[in-house]
Amino acid sequence: MLNKIKQKLFLIKVQRIKGLVLNGVVHFRLKPVVKIVEHASIKIGANVLINSDLDNYHLNLYAKCKLIADKEGATIEIGKNTRIHGSCIHAFDSIKIGDNCLVAGNVQIFDCNAHDLSFENPTNRIHTTGKTKPVIIEDNVWLGTNVIVLPGVTIGSGTVISANSVVNKDIPSMVLAGGNPAKIIKDFKI
Repeated sequence: MLNKIKQKLFLIKVQRIKGLVLNGVVHFRLKPVVKIVEHASIKIGANVLINSDLDNYHLNLYAKCKLIADKEGATIEIGKNTRIHGSCIHAFDSIKIGDNCLVAGNVQIFDCNAHDLSFENPTNRIHTTGKTKPVIIEDNVWLGTNVIVLPGVTIGSGTVISANSVVNKDIPSMVLAGGNPAKIIKDFKI
């Protein structure tokens, strides 16, 4: 009973976060980290699950879900019926996740490396922010546990990325891809 009361209070609080748009009922299991800077936004579709609950997920989660729109104008869009478990989605510009996606535990999705390489002046590296490149994850994509999606990547509809993969380039629709860097393992186009 106490958990249900806490959850209702959290939902009231989350609905007041400036820049957060819930397009229907969104299910939160425990509190995620939600950070939205001025003039940024996070839009979440109907029937989305944001799960930070270690006890009720079949994998170990290392941390709560984090949804961060970190620069003015940054957007995160999550389509309807998507499930996200203990993962970090960090946008400096734009991250779009489609409908009916499965984002397994401990996935990292970001559109900026947060620092430039700065080999010409490594002592200044800490003061740089890096360049942004939008990330697009189309409908019906399944990202396995511990997947890392790097800036500028598009993952096509229906694709599965196997656990522990690093996606550093576009992956087409309807394939199984995996590895570091992720490569097509099998094509399922009919």
